[in-house]
Amino acid sequence: MSVDYYVRLEQGRDQNPSEHVLDALATVLRLDDAETAHRHQLGRPRPHRRRALPRVERVSPALLSLLSLWPNTPALVLGRRTDVLAANILAAALSPGFGRGQNLVRSVFLDPGSRETFPDWERIAADCVASLRGAAVDDLNDPLLTELVGELSLKSETFRQLWARHHVRERASGTKRFAHPLVGELTLRYESFGVNSAPGQVLVVHHTAHGSADEQALALLSSLVAGSTPADRPGRRHLGRDPSVPPAAGGRASA
Repeated sequence: MSVDYYVRLEQGRDQNPSEHVLDALATVLRLDDAETAHRHQLGRPRPHRRRALPRVERVSPALLSLLSLWPNTPALVLGRRTDVLAANILAAALSPGFGRGQNLVRSVFLDPGSRETFPDWERIAADCVASLRGAAVDDLNDPLLTELVGELSLKSETFRQLWARHHVRERASGTKRFAHPLVGELTLRYESFGVNSAPGQVLVVHHTAHGSADEQALALLSSLVAGSTPADRPGRRHLGRDPSVPPAAGGRASA
């Protein structure tokens, strides 16, 4: 296989590669299951239809009700572009980027406080970009997705480098460490579930091991936010600077 042919595949210009070729590429490149599936999707892109306006994503009332029934479990609903479409009170209190109306990837790269929130920021950042790229293949003509990638590429050198790697990751499950200003550090596991009634939406539920110190910290946070007003709950809205680049000496980061 020539380099030129591989480049055409990577760019989606050759739309009829055989299954054998795609599987061979996956073997040579040592791709995992998610990356292999992504490669097959690139090799057989769906026909794109012109869309006058981006699709508006809405969360069903039943799912919103379900989130409210989990006062001790941080849960949120993500859209196709990692927009936070809905979140319960505990999720919003856990991380500023989990609040309704936020975008997870934008928060990670453009909120200067994200490095404080996530001690494993480099891993979180790489996973966010890989998840966004995996979701992007289903809707390459989405103008809001193009706008998001363009904005992050301009404002964050780290995002630009990670996006160029073409890594793909499914939003399935994993662990995240949080450094919270009220309850200290805690590690939560998350599980992701596709929303059947709204393709592209994902329900993300966080949980801890029973009897662990993390469970106690999460219970403390739940008790602290249960009686607070929205204005009292911790949060940040300082977006604009790439947290991987320190601010200039003697100056403040621009918003």
